[in-house]
Amino acid sequence: MHSSDRQPPDSIYQEYWSRVGRLTTFETHAYDTTMTRAQLRYEPGAPIAGFAMFNIDCADPARLASFYAAALGWKVTYSDDSYGMVEGNGIKIGFGKIEDFRPAPWPDETGAKRFHLDFQVEDLDRATKSLCALGARQPDFQPGGERWRVLLDPDGQPFCLSLRSGTAT
Repeated sequence: MHSSDRQPPDSIYQEYWSRVGRLTTFETHAYDTTMTRAQLRYEPGAPIAGFAMFNIDCADPARLASFYAAALGWKVTYSDDSYGMVEGNGIKIGFGKIEDFRPAPWPDETGAKRFHLDFQVEDLDRATKSLCALGARQPDFQPGGERWRVLLDPDGQPFCLSLRSGTAT
């Protein structure tokens, strides 16, 4: 019998299916490691993965963990010379040391920006002042006018501030 012709047993992994729930097979609702990719599918709209955390490459993980913990009111849950992590509101952000790290320049005419974080605030000026006191910098180029503002974290990585919905400028 060819391995792709095998039928998975019906009852071996009932506990697995009760936890996974949305994962199904074409033939049965059981799982077998001999199944081929063609035999396995996901229901439309079902998530394939769950978000665990966001990791940011940087030069100084401990410094960034402290900065973002203070900026967001979160806790530093791990910090050393090679890695830092902050957690809050069910979200984790990690910071991993990369030797010779260079942040994307701002503004970057070549379009090499890799990512940026967006934060909502009540008052752009007050938040900018507070974050700069923690080590952020405000670059001259500000394409958002009074609607949003670009800052650079202590490693030079851009992030944005925007007003919360319903907040006047």
